Order: sequence, then structure tokens, then C-alpha cells
Amino acid sequence: MDFTEVPVTSDKKSKKKKNKKAANKRASGEDNGESAVAEKKSEEKMETGESSSAAFPPTFSVSEIKNKQRRHMMFTKLKQEKRKQKLQLRKKRKKERAALGDKAPPKEVPKTIENQRVFDETTVDPEDEEIAFDEGTDEFSAYFNGLTNPQVLITTSDRPRGKTVRFCEQLASVIPNAHVYYRRGLALKRIIPQCVARNFTYLMVINEDRLVPNGMVLCHLPDGPTAHFKVSSVRLRKEIKRRGKDPTEHSPEVILNNFSTRLGHTIARLFAALFPQDPNFIGRQVATFHNQRDFIFFRFHRYIFKNEKKVGIQELGPRFTLKLRSLQKGTFDSKYGEYEWVLKRHEMDACRRKFQL
Repeated sequence: MDFTEVPVTSDKKSKKKKNKKAANKRASGEDNGESAVAEKKSEEKMETGESSSAAFPPTFSVSEIKNKQRRHMMFTKLKQEKRKQKLQLRKKRKKERAALGDKAPPKEVPKTIENQRVFDETTVDPEDEEIAFDEGTDEFSAYFNGLTNPQVLITTSDRPRGKTVRFCEQLASVIPNAHVYYRRGLALKRIIPQCVARNFTYLMVINEDRLVPNGMVLCHLPDGPTAHFKVSSVRLRKEIKRRGKDPTEHSPEVILNNFSTRLGHTIARLFAALFPQDPNFIGRQVATFHNQRDFIFFRFHRYIFKNEKKVGIQELGPRFTLKLRSLQKGTFDSKYGEYEWVLKRHEMDACRRKFQL
């Protein structure tokens, strides 16, 4: 077969190129016109005083900025703006309350972990007959009925070091009728019968790790219960700034705060039975066990009346923090003891708003 060559004219190619150039010019002209209109509108807003609330679109987040210095700078600017807005709101509300007087609305209560606490079914109602019956027949009833006086034996783990020994001595000065004895390698199962024979009502064992007190076993005698605590943030009297003079021999008052559940109620009664029921108000000394988020903070103060309205306090020390690990029925028995409650961190500490005490 014969093929005939058809010549392609250059006119068609040139026409296509011209059409493309013209379309590009039109698009660029339209873009320039739109940008000019946008610039005019922004200039008009600036002249009239209308400024955009933010320099970025609403979906912008500081974490999208890749430059570290610029990201930090933008974050600090955002924080400053938020602070200014909060201050303005506070001043505005304060003026409104001053203007309204008695008709002003009540202040808003801030949200905290404590007031957002998950409701616990074991919360104690002081008017409950069942709780009153349990308190009248439990292990501490003899103490609260005035039949026994507390006698406390304080001992340590084997071969205690300086800070643990001083901590035990200072605890003995806080708790009336407390005596410190060194362990001498005896097992607790052999110590408990000797304590019962000598009419001690409590056995307190202070454990240590790396020369620092880290645990406490508190055993109520003769029938229990036995509580095991983790001890942290121990500060002796010399480590406390602006402390008062050493405590006197007067029996202190006892304050127990925020023990609201059945378990917390048992722990509070365990602490209350450490001290005599009739405090000497002349000494003006107070021992406080404050429960907050299942951490029990111990403080020892002396209060001073400055005048009829003002009262000053002096911390005497020591101070420490307790965290309940377990509560065991009866006296200490690590092998065959029956546990009422054991801390399971991964299950119980999963929700930050749920507390056990």
C-alpha cells in the first residue's frame, strides 16, 4: 500500500498557543482583581477599627508550627491573652456584684477532683442504725466507751539507721503513753504476745529503705485490725522552718478530716484510738490526720490566741504522708491472715475521681 504524507500546517499550533496565553492572562487578571478587592476591604476594616479577633483561621493550633522558637513564642502569647481575658471577666463580675449588692448572683464554684468525686455506695451516714451498731461492737468500742487507755509500743525494722530512730523518738513525743523499743531481730509473731501480756493496745512498726522511713504497720491489740501504710515525705523537726518549741507532755486534741467511706471510717477510728480521749486544752496542741485523694497527711501544731478573733498556729513536727496499702483482720499474720481490703493500683487508681477513703 502507498502512504501519502499529509503536511501539517503550523497555523493550528500557533492558534492553540495563543488561546492558552490568553486564558492564562484572563485568570491572572481575575486573581489580581480579587486580591485587590480583598486588600481594599481589609484597609477599610482597619480604618473603621474593625480588626479580626485572631490572625489565624479557627482551626489553627500552635502545635502545627514546626519552628520550635516560633511555636513557643505563639504559645506564650496565647497564654497571655487568656490571662488578660480572665482578668477582664473578673473585674467585670466584681463591678457587677458591687453594683447589685445583696441581689448579686452567688459565686461560681470551681470544678475540682474532690467536688467531682464519683459517688461511693459505702459512704457513711452518721445517723444510720447499722453503722451505730457496728461501732458499738467493733474492736475499738472498749476505747471509745472509756474502758481502756491507749498504750503504744513503737519499734523498727532490723538494724535501723539514724533518721528512722529519730523519727520513732519524735513519734513517741507526739503520742502519749508511747514507748520505743529496738527490734533485736525478733519476729512480729513473737513480739505481739509479749505486747498483749504487758497491756499494750497498739504495736507500731516503722520500716525503712535506703536509710529513709518508707512503711508503717499499725496493729491494734489484742484483736486487730492491722493496717499497712506506705510512708513518704518524712520531715523531722530540724528540717521544718519556723517550727515552734518541742511539744509538751499534754495529751493533744485530734482532728480527723474527710474519712467518709466505711473503710475510711475504720481507719479514722484506728488513728483516734492512738490518743487519750480527754485532751489537755492547756497544752494547746493538735494532731491532724487529713485525708485528701486517699493520701493521709499528718501535721502536729500548737495554736496561740492572738486576740478574740485571730488565732496563730506553729508547726511542731514531725510531718509525713501515709498511703493505705492493706487492712487485715486480726493481728499481723503475713501467711494466713484474712485481708479486708488490699490496694490494687491498676484497678482502683484507673479513675482519678474515685477514692477509697
